Amino acid sequence: MRKVFNELTQAFRKHGGILNETQYSSIVKKHTTLLEESDTIFLFLQASGYPIEQEGNAYRLKTYFTPYQMQRYCVIDIETNGSKPGTSQVIEIGAVMVEKGEIVDRYETFVECAFLPEYITKITGIEPEDLIGAPTRREALVGLRQFMGDAVFVAHNANFDYTFLDASFERFGLGGIGNPKLCTIDLARRTFESERYGLAYLIEALGMEETSHHRAYSDALCASKVMLKSFETLPDYVKTTDDLLQFSTSSKKQRRLKNV
Repeated sequence: MRKVFNELTQAFRKHGGILNETQYSSIVKKHTTLLEESDTIFLFLQASGYPIEQEGNAYRLKTYFTPYQMQRYCVIDIETNGSKPGTSQVIEIGAVMVEKGEIVDRYETFVECAFLPEYITKITGIEPEDLIGAPTRREALVGLRQFMGDAVFVAHNANFDYTFLDASFERFGLGGIGNPKLCTIDLARRTFESERYGLAYLIEALGMEETSHHRAYSDALCASKVMLKSFETLPDYVKTTDDLLQFSTSSKKQRRLKNV
């Protein structure tokens, strides 16, 4: 489904955030092996967290029209017992939902795990006993999926969390992640100067409250503060959520042309 998400987004941007039935169907049917009608595929897209909605015979990309200040952002951090999703698993999930500059909800859970390397305990402080009786991986992931909805997926060094969770969702038959992705490292680099952009350094440099670094909820909370700090110095041309997403990955040349 990743190709569907990417091509749909490119098409929406090309056509002002709206696709007609023909434009939409030509994309989803080209990249899926499903035999379902386009209406059924639409439900799969929504269930994955892709921010699409239907109006009559047209389809809208919600983030293209939503002011970034009004958008819901699910800021996530995970702790794992290894670096590769194929051979390791999530052991803790922490997430906060941000809307209109405020935290409006939270999701936090340990995840059942039979093997926890000692070096992971040293890094995170999570003990094997903490994971006994915790929700299973499927239960924890289903809970996260429901919590996320179609909010923007935000994380510090988002590629790791996004890729790891995407593979985990797929493994348990929950489908890939369709939510748009926003990396707070990328955003911070484009909005304020800092010697380094690691989360621990930014926590100290920005004068944030001391938290338990390398614990999922605390790191998600700090990443949300980095995101909100970045919002303070966004250029005037960033007005919608889609503007923000494109800005976060833009080159210096692209930003100069926007500011002309």
